Amino acid sequence: MNSKTIKFSRKSAPEKTARMVETIVGCKWSLTVYNLLKHEIRRPGEMVKNVEGLTTKVLNACLKRNIEFGIIERETFNEIPPRVEYRVTEFGDKFIKILTELEKLQTEIDDSKL
Repeated sequence: MNSKTIKFSRKSAPEKTARMVETIVGCKWSLTVYNLLKHEIRRPGEMVKNVEGLTTKVLNACLKRNIEFGIIERETFNEIPPRVEYRVTEFGDKFIKILTELEKLQTEIDDSKL
C-alpha cells in the first residue's frame, strides 16, 4: 500500500476582499444605495429624496468608498447645471451577488434560530 503525505500550507483570508466586505457592509447605506441603483435611481439628489435619514454628506462618503473599491462608477455629464449619475460596474454586479447570498444565508440562520 502506497501512502502519500500531502502537506498543506496555512490558508489565509483574502486580505483585500475581506477589507472590502468589512468596509462596505459596515456602511449601513451601501446596501440601500445598491437598491436605489437597481431601481434606476442614479442621481445623488434623487437618492437623498428617496431615503429617509440619508444626508448628502453621508451619501457622498458612501459613494466615494464604493467607487474606490470599483463597485460603482461615477459619470459626469457636461451640462449646465452639471449632472452626475452613478451605476454599478461589472465587478459591482459580482460583488452584490455575493452580498445577496450572504443575506440569504442570514435569513436561513434567523429562520432556524441557530
